Amino acid sequence: MSDLQEEGRRAVDAPMSPASADVHPEDTLLEENEERMMIDPTSKEDPKFKELVKVLIDWINDVLVEERIIVKQLEEDFYDGQVLQKLLEKLADCKLNVAEVTQSEIGQKQKLQTVLEAVHGLLRPHGWALQWTVDSIHGKNLVAILHLLVALAMHFRAPIRLPEHVSVQVVVVRKREGLLHSSHVTEELTTTTERMMGRFERDAFDTLFDHAPDKLSVVKKSLITFVNKHLNKLNLEVTELETQFADGVYLVLLMGLLEDYFVPLHNFYLTPESFDQKVHNVAFAFELMLDGGLKTPKARPEDVVNLDLKSTLRVLYNLFTKYKDLE
Repeated sequence: MSDLQEEGRRAVDAPMSPASADVHPEDTLLEENEERMMIDPTSKEDPKFKELVKVLIDWINDVLVEERIIVKQLEEDFYDGQVLQKLLEKLADCKLNVAEVTQSEIGQKQKLQTVLEAVHGLLRPHGWALQWTVDSIHGKNLVAILHLLVALAMHFRAPIRLPEHVSVQVVVVRKREGLLHSSHVTEELTTTTERMMGRFERDAFDTLFDHAPDKLSVVKKSLITFVNKHLNKLNLEVTELETQFADGVYLVLLMGLLEDYFVPLHNFYLTPESFDQKVHNVAFAFELMLDGGLKTPKARPEDVVNLDLKSTLRVLYNLFTKYKDLE
């Protein structure tokens, strides 16, 4: 242990190592070329960082209140996959086929692997950068855990406001030729809400909502008239844009009417019940739009399902501009 402590001390005193780096003896137990990341203690005291952690913990506890799970410390509560499993099952309305409780490290990593594969299946199609691994989560890497939770909160449109532009200084310790070398890097945990949601450019609807809300009712009336002109052929009528397109059924049927084809019922859920089924419907409608020559909608399927009016208006206006003259 004294050798390890001496090794750790040399790393801390190295030219590349910041004086404030808090390298504990247990953090020096590295294999050759292995590296470990630790948040600089000064960054942990940053008010925005503290706010980010608190907002995420409060949100997780709200989601899991019926499970009687109370998260207090992210590193200790998420490393073995148990809480992450419950959180994902609740958010995605699904059931994962994993062991409920496992004590061994191998069992924990296997469980974590299964849970993270399910997470990646949801996030990867939407272009999320996967800034975590089984080893980093199981190694209680707080940066990796925060990246994961921020992505989940954004993906599922959590009813929270994450602090923007949160960055931390991270000490990266790597073992080379038997010696520890450490350096400082800046890790960005959040940007702006719109960038994290994938909206990189403002458009007319951003301006409409921000500066001309009085004109919003005019736009909504025009779009309601447009969609009803076609949906009435199926004896369907829309009165509320915010809610009636949220399950994707009217969107799919509308695309069939606009492109003049019958959409086989086995391709979508006519009476969707779960969040996933609704997302499937909206995503399927987006595919039909692409097949019809429209650009990829700026909104995400999850935005529409979560009753985001601006996203729903973007999708419908996209249809309106192409099909407005169609009888």
